Amino acid sequence: MAVQPTDSNELAKFGYKQELDRSLGSFSSFAAGFSYISILTGVFQLFAFGFAFGGPAVWWTWPIVFVGQMSVALCFAELAGQYPLAGSVYQWSKRIGSDFTSWMAGWIMVVGSIVTVAAVAVAWQVILPQVSTSFQILGDKVDAGTYLTKGGAQNAILLGAILVVFTTVVNMIGVKLMARINNAGVILELIGATLLIVLLAVHFSRGPGIVFDTLGLGEGHQWGYFGAFIIGGIMSAYVMYGFDTAGTLAEETNDPRRNAPPAIIKALATASLIGGLMILFALMAVDDIHDKNIGLLGLPYIVKQALGNTVGNIFLIDSAIAITVCCLAVHTSCIRMMFAMARDDRLPFGPQVARVSGRGKVPIVPAIVVGILAIGLLAINIGNQSAFLALTSVAIIMFYLAYLCVTGPLLLRRIRGTWPTPEHGTYFSLGRWGVLVNAFAVGYGAIVAFNIAWPRNDVYNAIGAHHWYFQWAAYLFIGGVMLIGAIYYFTVYSRKPIEVIAEHSAMIEDLPQPAIADVAP
Repeated sequence: MAVQPTDSNELAKFGYKQELDRSLGSFSSFAAGFSYISILTGVFQLFAFGFAFGGPAVWWTWPIVFVGQMSVALCFAELAGQYPLAGSVYQWSKRIGSDFTSWMAGWIMVVGSIVTVAAVAVAWQVILPQVSTSFQILGDKVDAGTYLTKGGAQNAILLGAILVVFTTVVNMIGVKLMARINNAGVILELIGATLLIVLLAVHFSRGPGIVFDTLGLGEGHQWGYFGAFIIGGIMSAYVMYGFDTAGTLAEETNDPRRNAPPAIIKALATASLIGGLMILFALMAVDDIHDKNIGLLGLPYIVKQALGNTVGNIFLIDSAIAITVCCLAVHTSCIRMMFAMARDDRLPFGPQVARVSGRGKVPIVPAIVVGILAIGLLAINIGNQSAFLALTSVAIIMFYLAYLCVTGPLLLRRIRGTWPTPEHGTYFSLGRWGVLVNAFAVGYGAIVAFNIAWPRNDVYNAIGAHHWYFQWAAYLFIGGVMLIGAIYYFTVYSRKPIEVIAEHSAMIEDLPQPAIADVAP
């Protein structure tokens, strides 16, 4: 598909010249968001957690989280049509909020993304050794499928490091190769997930009324079943995020103002529909709903029990492919975020970080930095599995906080009557529903972030000896990240206005370059 000159001109209006390879179509944009969410990654990993705490009735958290995240996605879709720029959350926050808000949004997203790359890479250890113990290179066969034992942790870092090296190399080569691999992986995931749903439907053991069964898990909770429900609901919150990636690749997407908004919405809607049916049908297909292994081994156990080892292994392989493209999408998104911030001279060594390779038209330094730091985080799991679990658990909170750095300022703009702007045009708009949807998005995001961060031993201190600092990991780690970010901002950037580094500037005098002050409330 040929590059449209108008896309480069649109980019120049924001002060940036076209440097990245604008070669992605509408499906590639959708695939980037869908693979980040990755149903076959998240549901296969987290089904056991949700079921163990909430039982079959935990299914209701799925539509609840979908409605909440869709309100966020609708706000993002509106912004993607107005600001088709690499860095999505950082750029959107910059245009509608303050310099400090955008810095914190970008900083939090970068740290959270690096942690997420490591967390997703570990998932290979959960899946591949269950397909064949040949993948259990380190440790013993009893360590297959877990990274919580010493041997499992050692093998997890080996497999995880291999995956991270792969995503690093692909991202260094170029977005075209990344898109081809990602598109192929998404197609296989869509086909595999659809077939899995159909096959599970053939093996139903009970009706859909099972989703009203709590298995008596509310006993012992101070808030009864609601207490168990909101813990199990973390499963759904962990899966449905990352849809903003479709907007992150805007500068590499043709006609992004038209393609990015529906891609964001479709990625979340498709993933949510497939995931909801998969969880429901798995609950309806399992032989014994009281089987303790469901809460221990999760969806892979149900799939193999219902479909047999051979067919089950085929779907586990499909899940491994989904994990691969999910890790690739997270890595890619983090690179674009670092590039966008560095291009504005909002990261240390900005010119070096933002430099784009001549042949592949990709930022090389961020790809390498993300890869090295992710592998370093994997190494933590060898010495302290509790620390790794706590760290990866709080990463999702960072995304919710970064999203609030966008939906919060946007709501203030709506209330003040300065959004949408007179120049909004015919692009996606929430119209008269804007304030209601936006307010719901802010309230939902704040409640879910608070729920996940609540210092529960079951979440942050589930294995090994109990330590207060693991229990309070969300507040300690995220508080530390935000404190470091704030200190650095006020020390280095507070009196330094955002200015595009010269080599990345559009340098087109006859095209206006909107300043932050022109669009700030």
